[in-house]
Amino acid sequence: MSIPDHARANFQTLLRAAADGNLALLECADAETGAVRYVICAVGRDDEEFLFTPFGHLADGNSYDAYRPPEP
Repeated sequence: MSIPDHARANFQTLLRAAADGNLALLECADAETGAVRYVICAVGRDDEEFLFTPFGHLADGNSYDAYRPPEP
């Protein structure tokens, strides 16, 4: 299983934002359920405005229970 190019590009953007100190953790509502989510965002600027680009949310509970590694 190969990681798609768009996922690699997003990850590189996330790494650059982290290296530059331009990450934020925002409390948001899930668009479908309304549940509270803590969302990792890159922070940019447009003149005086801040721009937040969401990359994903932190897993609730034990993240080891939420994911499995790919099958060989």
